[in-house]
Amino acid sequence: MPQIAQLSETFSSQIFWLLVFFGITFFVIGRGMVPKIMQTVTDRDSQISADLTAAKAARDAADEQEEAWRRRENENREAAQAVIATAKDDAAKRSEERLAAAQEGFDRDVAAAETRIETARSEALAELEAVAAEAAQDIVAKVANIQVAPPAAHRAVQEALAHG
Repeated sequence: MPQIAQLSETFSSQIFWLLVFFGITFFVIGRGMVPKIMQTVTDRDSQISADLTAAKAARDAADEQEEAWRRRENENREAAQAVIATAKDDAAKRSEERLAAAQEGFDRDVAAAETRIETARSEALAELEAVAAEAAQDIVAKVANIQVAPPAAHRAVQEALAHG
């Protein structure tokens, strides 16, 4: 076959050109492009590592700030509750004082009213005795046709009220 016969004549030149092209490809890609690509990959890996380290540091700092904020918030809440408790106690004391003062005023008013009622009762009772004595004098005068002296009528009414 003619193709096989031709192979020995062109074999050495084909190998030569194959080695030339592989050599050029090796030097252009292997020595020129691959180190740049590897450097880019290394730079990218180091940048990612640095970014992850920075993100972790930022997260830790944020966690510390959040914890500090929470502590301050709890302290402020406790302080506010203490202020509220103090205010409630003060308000309760003031209310008790006002209630005590009002109660004293009511007690004084009740005592004065009781005194007035007792005085009015005594006056009414005295007036009732006087009216009863006059009525008794009038009744005795009309029924028995006897005149009773006012002091005797008063004594009789007082005795009747004392027994009755």
